Amino acid sequence: MNNTFNLHIKNIDDTDKFAQNIAQIVSKTGGLICLYGDIGAGKTTFVKHLAKYLEIKEKVTSPSFVILNEYHSGKISLYHFDLYRLEREGLESILDELHEYTENDKALAIIEWAEFSSGDLPENRLEIEIKYVDENQRRFFIKAFGVKNIKILELIKEFYK
Repeated sequence: MNNTFNLHIKNIDDTDKFAQNIAQIVSKTGGLICLYGDIGAGKTTFVKHLAKYLEIKEKVTSPSFVILNEYHSGKISLYHFDLYRLEREGLESILDELHEYTENDKALAIIEWAEFSSGDLPENRLEIEIKYVDENQRRFFIKAFGVKNIKILELIKEFYK
């Protein structure tokens, strides 16, 4: 079973559709999504679209300066982390909390700038690297870790057959 999938996103509508497909699955399973990509690649934009389909009522914003935004008004709770500005001590406490959040099927944790985690992420996760192609286009490289997430990835692939 292949635990990777690549997707060419041609425009914002494709991003929206991808987010809708993911939301349909994770609203039932919860989990952890780690986002990778340069500044401006579209990490927060993707999270905003995903939150819309999780029926989050609050305005979703980047957690760059606050480290974590929590949203509890949707189908499941959303914990939106940003590791960009964390020092090592702060990172350790966040990662401890993260393990608790990701064991709950009623919650989804999303980490922007997961590359700053020092590789100490929970074993069960989806990783999505977003590569900027041009003003409208992106490439999404998705990788699943753990049995639950490999099943989630297989469901995602079904949307694109």
